[in-house]
Parts: sequence; structure tokens; C-alpha cells
Amino acid sequence: MKQGLKVVTIGGGSSYTPELIEGFIKRYDELPITDLWLVDIEEGKEKLDIVGNLARRMVEKAGIPMTIHLTLNRREALPGADFVTTQFRVGLLDARIKDERIPAKYNMLGQETNGAGGLFKALRTVPVIFDIIKDMKELCDQAWLINFTNPAGVVSEAVFRYGDFERYIGVCNVPINMTMHFADQLHVKPSDLVPIFGGLNHLSFVFNVYHRKKDRLQEIFTLMKEKQMTMNNIDPLAWSYEFVHELNAYPSPYLKYYYFYEEMFKKFMASYEKHETRAELVKDIETALFKKYQDPNLKEKPEELSKRGGAYYSDVACSVISSIHNDKRDYQVVNTINNGHITDLPDGCAIEITCRITKDGPIPVHIGKLPVQVRGLIQSVKAYEEMLADAIYEKNLEKARLALQIHPLTHSSIQAKKAFDELIEAHQPYLTYYEGK
Repeated sequence: MKQGLKVVTIGGGSSYTPELIEGFIKRYDELPITDLWLVDIEEGKEKLDIVGNLARRMVEKAGIPMTIHLTLNRREALPGADFVTTQFRVGLLDARIKDERIPAKYNMLGQETNGAGGLFKALRTVPVIFDIIKDMKELCDQAWLINFTNPAGVVSEAVFRYGDFERYIGVCNVPINMTMHFADQLHVKPSDLVPIFGGLNHLSFVFNVYHRKKDRLQEIFTLMKEKQMTMNNIDPLAWSYEFVHELNAYPSPYLKYYYFYEEMFKKFMASYEKHETRAELVKDIETALFKKYQDPNLKEKPEELSKRGGAYYSDVACSVISSIHNDKRDYQVVNTINNGHITDLPDGCAIEITCRITKDGPIPVHIGKLPVQVRGLIQSVKAYEEMLADAIYEKNLEKARLALQIHPLTHSSIQAKKAFDELIEAHQPYLTYYEGK
């Protein structure tokens, strides 16, 4: 009988990996991982070695029998895996910088998951995910694929449409951050809350927040109103009580790109002019982190990692894995397949929704019809995701360009075409899948 679990992390040289290691160490009693394989590519070898050595020091300090393996060969790592996690970035942070800076030249928002930036990250990423699934079908067809790689919504849509692989779950740390915020507002334990999320990745809404079977969402709205009356809001773009009360749903923070477009675009362009886009700042943060990771006396996740933007990342990934392994049937928010759970979206598409997590995977709650005030935006972005997933599978760059032109954040199809064409040139080394197309 097999003893312990085998987990393979693709993109193991990521600066996020110490967070994942910490999560596995913390849960070792319920999640006995005996073999953790960290996989990367040749360009990431130096980072993989640095992170791998830190991971070994962390495990040694914790005194648990977990062996850390490092490899640049995915197929060496996959045989016999129970879980595979993906957290990679094709083209590294330099590609993200291009995704953010090139659209700005055409008066367009550049962002990792939204608009032109998100589209080109998907063009680079989804074919790699398909390759990983192909290897998993051959080498570990019973393993679960837990994907953290952005844009998680399009990646999930592509897998459900064309991957022919049922043991896939997309995860994101936005819902858990929102849940922590709700718990803080209500002065309760996060584990006692069941927020009902529905929508798409980075485009979901909270329709209820249950605490011991009582919906307390309206209380959260009231607390927002009281705080607005008694203090100056630190974030001028924070949700207002009037807006969310009338919306009767709590939006994901990424919805600010849609509801506060002018203000967010102005902030983005200011960061672009100063060479302080998020990607450029993250690159500086990562340089400092890896310098710290090299310290042989460092044996735990450094506090500075919180600046990287992945708060509660390990809690999301590790909790999903633990709930499947232990058949916990607890509620978590994941990206999974729609099967009548949201009736205003097509069956078979990817949705972000509250689910019970079981040994057989996620069981979504039933939402039914979406409220009219949020339905149109969700359907519009879903149409973009469907078209982009089709374009990637068909290797049809003209269809991909059209997907960008119909995206709700695109305000000029002419400018979108110009941005698309320059991004194609900039990312050519990572778009070889589409050669001759």
C-alpha cells in the first residue's frame, strides 16, 4: 500500500513556493506529503536551486519526513503523482512587463488577467497547460491538477472545452482574501463563514455571506455605511455603500477595472509614465526576495513575501488538496465546470463558484439565474473567454484578435488591433504554437 502523498509543483522556482511549503508543513498531519517535486525550465534553474534549498531548510527545521526533489524534466517528476500544481509564467516577468507597457502605448489598460495583457498571457500559457495535461494522462491519470496560473478563468475555460481532463480545479486567492475581510468586519472566525460566490475568475460577486446559517451580507453593507460616515476612506476607489447596496452583491476587487475604468486607467497610466507598473515593481520585489532566499540561515518564509501579492495563496492551494484527500466536504471557492449551477451561463463553461470539496472533486452550490444588474457584464466577459479558448485551440490568431476587440475593456477596436499586432511581435519566441497561422 502506498505510504504518503506525492505532489508535483510545475513552476517550482517561483518566489511563491516558500508560501506553498509553509502550507504543506502546517498541514502535514492531515496531508502527509512524503515527496514534493519542484519542476522548472532551464531559464529558471538558478531560481529553482535557490528556492529548493530554502524548501529543504524549511522542511528540516519542521522535522517532517518530506523529501524535496528538483528537476528540469517534467516527465521525470509526474509518474505516480497524486496532485500536480501549476504556478508558472511563460516568458517570466519580462513578458508581463510587455503585457502591461505595450497596451499603454495605444491608450489601453495593461493588466495581468484583464484585457490585452491577460489575452497574451493566455496565448502563451494555455498550450503549456495542454502539454502538461497530455503528460498527466500518460503518466499519472488519477492525479488532480490544481491550477494557480493566470489568467485562471481562460485557462479553466480552455481545459473544460478542449482538455478532455476531468480532474482539474482552478484556484485563486481573491475569494479567500475577501472572506478574511468579511470575517474581520463581522468579528467572527473565517472558518465559520460560507460566502456564496458566483461568476467568473476575477469577475465574481458575493451574493450571500452565511454565518451559522444566517445571511449577514446586509450587515456588511451597513458596516460599510457606518465607516464611510465616521472616517475618511483611505482608498478613494473603495466600494461605496450606496453602490453595493443597490447592486445587492459584493464585487471582487478586480471589478474596479469595469466600474471605475476611468479612474483605474488614470492610475495605470501614471504608473506607466514612472516605469512603476505592477510588473516592474514585482520584478524589483522578486530580486530582493531571491537575494534573501539565498541566506543559508533562512529557514522559514520571509515576511517580505507578503508584498509579492499572493496573500493566502498556500491556504487556497493546500486547503483544496487536503479537502480532496480527506473528503472534507467543506465549502471553498474554486473555478470549476458549470452544469446548470448558473443558468444564465452555458453548461460546460468555466465558472468561479462556492463548492463543497469532496474526494471526487467540487460540488457547486446552485445559484440559478444571475441578478439582472450583474448578468450582462458576466455574460459579456464569458463570451470573450469562450472565443479566446476557441482561438487558442484552433491556433487562430485572427479570432484571438477579435476576442480582444469585443472585450468590455476595449474602447477602440482600431487601437486594439495595433496593440495586438505589436504584442504578437514582442512575444514571438513564446508563440511558436501559432507559427504559420
